[in-house]
Amino acid sequence: MSRIANTPISLPSGVEVKIDGRGLSVKGSKGTLELTLHDGVEVEQGDNVLKFSASNKEAVAMSGTTRALVNNMVVGVTDGYEKRLLLNGVGYRVAVSGNKLNLTLGFSHPVIYELPEGVSVETPSQTEIVVRGIDKQAVGQAAAEIRAFRPPEPYKAKGVRYADETVRRKDAKKK
Repeated sequence: MSRIANTPISLPSGVEVKIDGRGLSVKGSKGTLELTLHDGVEVEQGDNVLKFSASNKEAVAMSGTTRALVNNMVVGVTDGYEKRLLLNGVGYRVAVSGNKLNLTLGFSHPVIYELPEGVSVETPSQTEIVVRGIDKQAVGQAAAEIRAFRPPEPYKAKGVRYADETVRRKDAKKK
C-alpha cells in the first residue's frame, strides 16, 4: 500500500492555499490553480504545512493521489513546468505566431496547432520546442499532442521526440 499521503507538503514562502469546502486553490508568483477535493479526503492546513488523510478505507488511494496533485500545483505556481521537444528530419521546422504553432513535418501541408489556455511555447531554434506552463497536466498534454503529429519512427528516428527520449533504432531490411 502506498504511503504517499502520509508525507506532508511544506509550503514555500509566497504560496497561499485556500480551502473552501471541497475546493482547494493554490496561489503563487506564477499564477493560481484550483482543485476539487474527493469526498473521502480531508486536508489540514498548519504552519506552512498541508496534511492529507482519508476519512474511510475506500479513500486511502485517493488521499495519495490528491496529495500528489496538490504537490504538483505547489511546484507549478512556484517554479512552473516545461517540456522540451526536438524535431529530427530533413526540412522539419517549427515557428510560433501568437498562440499558434506552425509545424512543417514533411506533409503536403503545414500543421497548425492552437495552444491551450495556460500553456506557452517558445522556439529557441527551428528544430526545438519548449512548452511551458504552471499546470503539469496541461503542459504534458500539449507536448504529447505536438509529438503525436509525427512520432519518431524506428528506422531513421525522424519525427518529433522529447529531448530526453531515446529512440530504439531497427536495422534496415537485409537481403
